[in-house]
Order: sequence, then structure tokens, then C-alpha cells
Amino acid sequence: MNLTNLFDPSLIGRAAGTGLEFEGREYTFARIETSSNRMARALARRGLAPGDRLCVKLRNSPAMIELYLACVKLGVIFVPINVLYRERELTHILGDAQPRAAVAQEDDELPSLVPQWPLGELEREAESLSGERPQVQLEAATPAALVYTSGTTGASKGAILTHGNFEYNTRTLIERWKIDCEDRFLLALPLFHVHGLGNGLHCWLASGCRMRLVERFDHTTAAATFLDFRPTLFFGVPTMYVRLLETPGETARRIGAGMRLFVSGSAPLAPQVLEEFERKFGHVILERYGMTETLMIMSNPYEGERRAGTVGLPLPGVQARLLDDEGNPVAEGETGEIHLKGPNVFSGYWRNPEATAAAFREGPGEDPREKWFRTGDLAVRSPDGYYTIQGRRGDLIISGGFNIYPREIEEFLQEQQQVAEAAVVGVADTLRGEVPVAYIVPRGEFDPAALEACCRAGLASFKVPRAFHRVEALPRNALGKVQKHLLR
Repeated sequence: MNLTNLFDPSLIGRAAGTGLEFEGREYTFARIETSSNRMARALARRGLAPGDRLCVKLRNSPAMIELYLACVKLGVIFVPINVLYRERELTHILGDAQPRAAVAQEDDELPSLVPQWPLGELEREAESLSGERPQVQLEAATPAALVYTSGTTGASKGAILTHGNFEYNTRTLIERWKIDCEDRFLLALPLFHVHGLGNGLHCWLASGCRMRLVERFDHTTAAATFLDFRPTLFFGVPTMYVRLLETPGETARRIGAGMRLFVSGSAPLAPQVLEEFERKFGHVILERYGMTETLMIMSNPYEGERRAGTVGLPLPGVQARLLDDEGNPVAEGETGEIHLKGPNVFSGYWRNPEATAAAFREGPGEDPREKWFRTGDLAVRSPDGYYTIQGRRGDLIISGGFNIYPREIEEFLQEQQQVAEAAVVGVADTLRGEVPVAYIVPRGEFDPAALEACCRAGLASFKVPRAFHRVEALPRNALGKVQKHLLR
């Protein structure tokens, strides 16, 4: 089984039907199929072959969908890049993935590590080529995407996600959340993120429903978009739901009247947001839990109790358990690290056997060939099986659905001449869930505005600390480890 088998009932079986809306234009499934076939032939003519990587740094658009499908059909590994990333982050990903090329808009200049193919040039070349699909042998174990996720060392790691990983995830979500061709799906998540790509794009293509894609979520126009498109299905992150709560009451009721399902993920959803949203829109948001390395892991039920503050129960086929530091199971109601097995679990980190080995473990007395993936997330399980996430074993900050590891920001700050030491922690934020804040031991003069300017020039905007606090020394324990809880 591969992704083309999953998508063909829509791309071919519903060829004449309108599958996509974007900025006032409609696209049939036949058009999407043909355009992506032509794009696949353009990529192949430029030398891309199965197993090659193609980095893509584009905002949401039909062109990005066509590029992704072209890679899927060719067996080329799709490497999406966050459009907010700056030179430092781009250089790392391009150097690590070692793609044959990178695709971006004409006015977006990437580091010159690999050939850059402007999107418009590629599209013009594809227009003249055959719309017949290229024939490539694809298996469940064939890598489909290389998605970079932050690591505890500060350098992001590429998670290898296969056709089989995506296929299992998609079929499970469609079955569990009752998604079918009658749905109208509004997608505002970025396609460079696994939430938008692995859940949103795949559920649309596999179900054959009608999808309106927007370039990005804009809270000032969100209500109007809902009323105009009249969706039944919406995937979002907590920040989006916080913004939707600003919708006037009568408008919220009109939106809710046509909706079937709101889903939230990528960051914890505050129980008070879930409760206020139900009062205003008449719907209980379905919260679920996943990771880049595993796609979806758990979900509150579609039919049954959607319990505030929890991420629900393991999805079918996913084995989950909570273990202590020694690898022993913990009792119900006690905190442990979530460990997983299942067809959703990735095949490893790209060209990083040390990180891959560290991410898997076997319990005491178990077959070492049967290892469990260590999520790094701490949780408790209720007697009836609902999981509640307690936080990270490390110090991950999740801000507006984006993962931020403080060490990356700390290393960047400590490269600045005025900084002797730096520590970054997450603090609660009503809109984004958490935001990073920096504590600085300066070298001489301390200029927070200058530090902020450096960060804005060198880091993605969501990684820039929201405040810079001067301290005389960082609190440390006897082993020299910074005690970040004292900074908070």
C-alpha cells in the first residue's frame, strides 16, 4: 500500500468533481491529478529520482499541493521547510537533508548550498509536458517525507515518514472522525507542518471532500471565511480557537450551526477555552495528540466523552504505555513517559543513528529487537484509559502550534558579544499557549532592544523571546545544571 492507492479514488474516481478552492478559483480532482503528473515529469526531467530529496519552502497554495503529489508519485522525498525560517535554520536543513534542489518563490533567496528552482519557472516547464502519470514502484516502507523537528541539542532532526506511516494515519482519522466526501473542509494550517500535511491534506485527498485552502489563518477574516464557505470540518491549533472566541455571539452560532467537527492539536488546549467555545459555538472541540515522529497517537472520541484537559485514548493499532526512568510501567494515576509502538511510528532520524538509537528503548527483560519509541512527553492515565499530558521530559516550548527548544535560542544568544550566559524558558500566554522568555547574564552593557533585533534577524519570528531579563547569575545545582524552574 502506498499513498497513490489512497488518493486515487479521489484523483481518478472523482475526477470531474471540484476538490479544491483557493482564492476564488476552483480545481477539479482531474486538474490536480494532471497538473501534479506534469510537475512530476518536470522534476524527473531535471534529474530527480526515487530516494532523492526536494526541499520546498512555499506558503499554502495549489502549487505546493501539486509539488507534494509530484514527489509522492516519483518516490522523491518531500522536505517541507517552515516559511518563517531564516538563513541559520535554512542552512542547517539544506546541509543535513542534502537535497538535489530546493523550490521557493522567485523573490525568496535561499542559502546557496543547493540549486534553487524558482516555482514559476518550474510551473512553466511543467505546462508543456505530458499529463500521464509516471510509473514508479512504491511500497509502504518507501520514505515519503522528511520533516524536521527540533531536538534537545538545539539542532533540528529530520524524521523519516513513510508511505505506510501516512497511509495508516489517514485511514485511522477518516474512520475515527467520520470524514467522507460530503464534508466541506476548511484548511488554514500551514502545509509545511505535519499537522497540515499529514492530517489535513491527506484526509482531504483520501476522503474526496471539498476543501477550501487558505494561505494562512487570519483572525480578522476568519468568521467571514466560515460564513462564506460553510464548512463542516475544521482542523486548528489552540491559538486559532482563542482567536475564534472573539467572534460575535450570533455569528458564532451561525458558524456552529453548519459545522460537524472542530479538531484541535499541536499544543495543549486550555479546558476553559474548550468550555467557552462550546457555549459560544455549540460544539465541543475534539482534542487529539500527535508528534512529527509518530503522526497521530491519541484522540478524544468522536462519539463519547470529549474530556477537557485530556488527549483521549490511543488510536487503533497504537500501543501506548507509561514508563518510569528505569523503563518500568507506572500505576494508573502516576506520571510516566509515554512510550509507543505501532504503524504510525517513524522509521528513524535522517542520517542520525545516534539520535535514532536514543529515541527507542526496550523494557526490562524484553526482546531488544522489540523497542518502544520514547516520546519525551509525561502523562498520567485515568482508570478508564484517558491520557492527560503533564509536560515534556525536556523543556520544549509549544507556541501557537510550533515546537521551540530553548537550547537553540540560548546558543544563538550566546554568540552575541554582549551575552555571557543565557537561559530561555516558556511562560504561559493566553493567545499562544506559551512564549519564550530569555534570562541574560551580560558582558558589560545590556541592551534588550539590540538583542531582540539580533534574534529577529537570525531566528524565525515565533522563536524570538518576548522579554529579555538581566540577571547577575543563572541559578545552578551542585552539578552545574541551570535550574530553570527558579527563573520562572
